[in-house]
Amino acid sequence: KEIGTKALLAGAVALALFWTINAVKLVISARGINPLVKQFFNQIAAGSIDGAYRLTTKAYKQHVNRQDFLKFLGSLQLNRYRNLKSGRPRIQDQQIILTLKLKSEDKQSELPLDFTFKKVEDAWKIDRIARVSS
Repeated sequence: KEIGTKALLAGAVALALFWTINAVKLVISARGINPLVKQFFNQIAAGSIDGAYRLTTKAYKQHVNRQDFLKFLGSLQLNRYRNLKSGRPRIQDQQIILTLKLKSEDKQSELPLDFTFKKVEDAWKIDRIARVSS
């Protein structure tokens, strides 16, 4: 009985240590993402769509040309939203996925978007932007 309790305790400690290490790695690796998000939305607000498009990866640009990027942004009707709430980042295949919720000024409507970020030469770039289906 005592060996089982010790094994269970050791397993719990190992799991907690594993979780803590991964959480710290996530926080450290995610540095630079918030300024990138701010820069992306500032570029759009300033009317510099090309500036926002330059914050995306080469792979994104291969799948989404500038014209499609403009159409996508137009379909989002971003001018209806004023507040931005960031969710908890998730790591997947050397990328970080972050759900951003844009909220209207009257807080009646919300637009959730999944942003996928990829590190390119020590800098984060946007690799994917998708609406989150409810």
